This record gives sequence, C-alpha cells and structure tokens, in this order.
Amino acid sequence: MEFFLQQTVNGLTLGSVYALIALGYSMVYGVLKFLNFAHGEVYMFGAFAGYGVLTVLGGPSALMVPVWLAITLMFVAAMAVASGIGVALERFAYRPLRKASRLAPLISAIGASFFLQATALLLFTANSRSYDAPALIPIDSGVTIGPIDVWSVRILVIVAAFLLMILLTWWVKRSRVGKAVRAVSFDTEAAAMMGIDVDRVIVATFLIGSALAGIGGVMVGLVFGRIFHLMGFIAGLKAFTAAVVGGIGSIPGAMLGGLLIGFAEAYTTSYISSTFQNLIVFGLLIVFLLVRPHGFLGRPELAKV
Repeated sequence: MEFFLQQTVNGLTLGSVYALIALGYSMVYGVLKFLNFAHGEVYMFGAFAGYGVLTVLGGPSALMVPVWLAITLMFVAAMAVASGIGVALERFAYRPLRKASRLAPLISAIGASFFLQATALLLFTANSRSYDAPALIPIDSGVTIGPIDVWSVRILVIVAAFLLMILLTWWVKRSRVGKAVRAVSFDTEAAAMMGIDVDRVIVATFLIGSALAGIGGVMVGLVFGRIFHLMGFIAGLKAFTAAVVGGIGSIPGAMLGGLLIGFAEAYTTSYISSTFQNLIVFGLLIVFLLVRPHGFLGRPELAKV
C-alpha cells in the first residue's frame, strides 16, 4: 500500500504537468480547430528559460536571492519566453494559413516543431542540463501523509497546477476576453460580426496556453531535474493524448486527461516496466480514438448541412 500511494503521488505530479501542456492543445483546438504540434517545443523553451534564470542567480547551491524569489523569477521568465514563442508561431506560422485547408497549418506546425528543436540544439547544444532541485530545496522537506513522505517540490507542482486550472476556468467563464474566446470557438464569423477582434482573441489564446506550457517546463525541471532540447517531443505527444482522452477543447477535460495519463505512466513504470510506459499511454490514445473520439468531457462535433 505504501508503494502504491507513492506511485499515486508520482502520477499526480506527472499528470499535473501533462495537464498544463494539454491546456494549450485544447485552447488552440477550441478556437482554431487545429492541433499545434509545436506546443511541446514551447514547453521545452520554458524549461530552458527557467534554467537560465537559475544559472544567472548563482545556481541552486549558491543562490544570491531567497529560494521563493528564485522560483518565482524562473516561472516569470518561462512564461515570458514561452508566451513570446507561442505568439510568434501564431503570427508567422499559422495566421497566413488560417483560411487554408486544415492540412496546411498542421504541416506548418510540424515544421515549426522541427525548427524550434534545431534552434534549441544550436543555442543549448545536445548536452542535458540539470536544475539540481535537491540542492535548491532539500529532498527531506515536505509533509508526511500516512506512510509516505511528499517532497515539497511535488506539493508545489500539484497545488500550482490545480490553482492555475481553477484560475483559467474562471477567466474563460467570467472575464471579458474569456467570453470572447468562447464566442470565437463557437462561431468565428458570428463573433467577428458582433465586433469581437478575432485576431486579438486568438493571440490571447496562444499567449495563455504557451505561458502555462512554460510553467510546466519549469515544474518538470524542478521535479525530474534533467532538461534537453528534445524533451518537448514526447511530452507534447503525451499531452496531446491527455487532451484527446479528456476531451479536446475542454479545460476540465485537459485536467482529467492529464491526470489519467500521469497515473497510467506511473503505474505502468512501477508495476510492469518503464519499457512499456509509452506503449500503454499511446495505446490509450488509439482506444479512445476508436471508441470515444470526443473523450470523457468533450462533445461530438455537429455536422453542418
């Protein structure tokens, strides 16, 4: 039971990160009805931005500022870099193809993904970097829940992820821009006729989704330590799987799907073998595409006649 509870915490931590990345897929798909396959690379650049701030501040073992301030600055830098890249992708890679067939922006997204991977390789080389989080926050810090000890970094990741989900849900439902996002997602042409600036709404969608992915990149660096230029590829595919399982286009669905994928990966690694974790995760994607393509909380698209 103790081992099971520990793996549950691991799955909850990993699932929270996948959920943050999946939100970008869901938000962009909800508005533009296409998949931004370069989103994983946005998450990767957020991780490197956080590492850059940590390095400038002296590194984990010789910080020049308090730990809480260092982590805050890492999150801010990751959000700024990731959102900037996301907005640039929308402006130069997707906007010119907005009225083209659905295949064109998909190919553009794949090309942008490879472009960002190659850019990261040139900027950071192929060497992996380590946040060395135990030196930043001791591994024995945290809380004890029953028979297990939960590291404070994992608590930070889980709480921050859930808090961001709640804030995003409130923003979409209550704020003026959030209501505009919902209007554009239902009918772009009708929203434009009602005076909504569609371009600005789409930019806001990319900005927020990319910022959340950047936060996820820092969280992965803090929990798992190692970051490298190809880290966004598999993470992006798993976040896409989470979005599909939960219901792509649904914010609560992205959270639910991320948690399910995180649990599936954690339990597969601990009870079967890490060799099969990708097999199980992408097997779930195939099953849902065949049995329930709109996911748990998604809605089937109505065919217009």
